[in-house]
Formats: sequence, C-alpha cells, structure tokens
Amino acid sequence: MAHMRTIPGLLADLQREGSRPRITMYDDTHGPTAPERIELSARVLDNWVAKAANLLVEDLDIGPQDSVLLDLPPHWRAAYWALAAWSVGARVVPGADLEGADLLVTGNADRAARSDARDRVLVTLPALARSGDQVPAGVVDEARVLFTYGDVFTGGEPTAYPSWAPDPHWERGTRVHTATPDLAEFLKVCLHAWAVDGSVVLSRGQAEASVIERRCAAEGVTLTLD
Repeated sequence: MAHMRTIPGLLADLQREGSRPRITMYDDTHGPTAPERIELSARVLDNWVAKAANLLVEDLDIGPQDSVLLDLPPHWRAAYWALAAWSVGARVVPGADLEGADLLVTGNADRAARSDARDRVLVTLPALARSGDQVPAGVVDEARVLFTYGDVFTGGEPTAYPSWAPDPHWERGTRVHTATPDLAEFLKVCLHAWAVDGSVVLSRGQAEASVIERRCAAEGVTLTLD
C-alpha cells in the first residue's frame, strides 16, 4: 500500500529547499491589490500556514471534521488558509454558500456579516494590509491579528491529501502557470505542483496573451494550463 502523505508532511518536504519560490502571484485586477507581484518561498508559506493553523486551533476551536468555507478568489492568501485548515484536519469547502459551515473565511465584509457560521474571519487581500475595512462585529480581522500567532504549528490531526488531489504525474520540479478564476481548481494545481517539488505562477484577473507569454518566459514556467 502506498504511503499516504499529509499536508504537514508535504510542507516539511518543501522545506528541504526552503528559499525556493512555491507561489508567485501577479495581480492583473483593477482592485486595490493591482499591480502586485507576490512571491512566497516554502519557508514563508509555511510561516503563514502555521499562523493561520494556530489561530484556528487556539481561538476558533477548529479541528477534525469541522468545515471551513473558503469564500476567496484564487490568491496566495487562499492557499495558506486551505493548507492551515487541512493541517488541523478540517474539511475545506471552496465557494460562497453562507449556510452550514463551522467557519467562514471570506474577503467580503457583507457576507461575513450575513453568515450563520459559528465563526467568521475577514481576509484583506493586499499584502501590506494591517487592518480590514469595516469589519463587522464578532468577525475576526485577519489583517490585524494573524501576525500575533506563532510561526510553528505542531498540533492537529492532519488531512491526507491524495484523495482530494491525486498525482497528475507531472515532471519533478514543474513550474506551472495558471490563470483559473476557480478556487478549487487553483488549490488542486498548487497541490499537484508541490507534490512533485514544483511551484505555481498565478495570474489573477485579465491580462493580454502577450503579457502572459512574457511573464511565463521570465518566470521559467514549464507548463501552462490556461
């Protein structure tokens, strides 16, 4: 029987070359995050995951079999929230259904206010944000509090990931470009790439084909999905 890898195990494997980029995101939207280029090494990604996982366990009591609704676009912040939820054994549900989740993690203050989730976290997407805008009462302001949590996470019952994202048999070290607007697809691409010690370049929003072509060349992309 094949060894069942877990999300914490995957993150540990990536740490063997902790300075290598694992997510590079270009923001081509017309919102407050444009025109950001954000690059996360394995080490930095692991720190973000640890902080979010510690928040989940210490303050929100999220654990095995709890459901975490991710109401976020494909984004580097969505990646670490998904990894954190899996690291504590929770079930990740990408989408915008506001009913029935134990925790809602959203970038939309109005949805946070209307949700019936047991707990709610408001995520502010810009990299330098230090507080959210008009955070509803009772909602955790991620930008204000996340930095206070530890950089190492040691608890939880981690989710085994192959059943959620089976091995796509990509070449080892694949650097893949995606512009998918679908969060679930983005998370699968990330897990596929990391499973083969690769990395992801995400173009968020709309960019001309010529821009994407130059970007992929500059970033050393070896596989383009869309």
